[in-house]
Amino acid sequence: MQTQILGLLTPLMALFFAATFAVMWRVGRLKRFVLLFALAHVLGATGFLLTHALPSDAFYVFHLTQAFYFLGSAVILFAVCERAGQRLHLGSVAVIYVISASVLAIAVSLTNDVAPRLIIVNTGYGVLFAMGVTTLLAAPHRGVIDKAIIAVIAFQAADFLVRPNLTLLFESSIPAHAYRESVYYSLIGLVLGIKNVMLAMVLIGASIYDWVTAIRESGARDPLTGLHNRASFEQTMRALIPRAEAEGTPLSLVIADIDNFKQVNDIWGHQAGDGALSGFGNLVEEMVRGCDTAARVGGEEFCIAVWNCDNDAAGRLANRIRQAFGRLEQPCLGDHMRLTASFGVATARKGETYGRLFERADAALYEAKRAGRDRVVCSLVEAPAAPQEKSQMVERAEDNLDEVQTQAGLVVNGTAARV
Repeated sequence: MQTQILGLLTPLMALFFAATFAVMWRVGRLKRFVLLFALAHVLGATGFLLTHALPSDAFYVFHLTQAFYFLGSAVILFAVCERAGQRLHLGSVAVIYVISASVLAIAVSLTNDVAPRLIIVNTGYGVLFAMGVTTLLAAPHRGVIDKAIIAVIAFQAADFLVRPNLTLLFESSIPAHAYRESVYYSLIGLVLGIKNVMLAMVLIGASIYDWVTAIRESGARDPLTGLHNRASFEQTMRALIPRAEAEGTPLSLVIADIDNFKQVNDIWGHQAGDGALSGFGNLVEEMVRGCDTAARVGGEEFCIAVWNCDNDAAGRLANRIRQAFGRLEQPCLGDHMRLTASFGVATARKGETYGRLFERADAALYEAKRAGRDRVVCSLVEAPAAPQEKSQMVERAEDNLDEVQTQAGLVVNGTAARV
């Protein structure tokens, strides 16, 4: 009976935390990664419930439940890396899953003993969380909350790699039909419950911190779209540019402009125009990462500071936003009405000021408009080559000629006179 209660306690706690993250994301208008925290807990809870409900000796149970566990783990690592401004390498995640699933399938087909299966899947999780730790450690300027997240992820990795082997020393063989009555099953329910609470509390603390920060910065927000206003964005950019140069991290600027927006106001009215602006702002807010900064800097003009992305990556982000906006219906304009937007992209060069970076991105935006609108244009990554300087030999020869002409009195107003 106690085993049954423990088996239900963990998924119920996971669902409670999932609901908590979902409410925080909705009420606080927090970044996408908070919603991903909720999704990860739902996936984990589903895996726990299936483990508890399905027959333990059925061949498909391990494959099905581990798919939910692995996907939930990958989602939560993706979310914490996105919050830190880092990108989890999804290709490596897929390789880890394929290898673990393949070896697990072989183990299931060869023996009815659960012990080898547990070592295989937990080793896969340990490698996955270790990869998450290394990705988070690459993020610059870690605060107390960031260090707490790294610590709890590192603890998860160590637990997955060490605990199964230690436990199975005391219970070396576990038949599949007796899995739920084993010491390991009782222990794992308790350990996973504690680990989930630790992880969830740290992530809730991080979400609350982000929420408070967002409230503190609300005075720097555009009231219509909820994005940063122009002054706040310019202040942010002037801090990011020297930081990016000092750390050797690419920083890109995306400028977006809704096409033919004046006609929207003239034909449908300013209320309809405000609805279009709000829709575009919400779309941008949903599609950028937690480390990026989006702002409305003018009437229908928006800017995005894209951290740790070069020209090509920032251009791909702009193109995804462009395509999504082109599919977005505008009910304030009428049924099935849609708008388009043009984008200019530039990546900061060494020693470049914000004003110059903005000029280049704005010039790329103008080129997108001139080329027909509804497109993305990227500025040159490198500055155009400067004219070649004269060689020292040519300069020396010209100097000698000037000196000879001057001494002979043959130079008049800088032009050689004819005798």
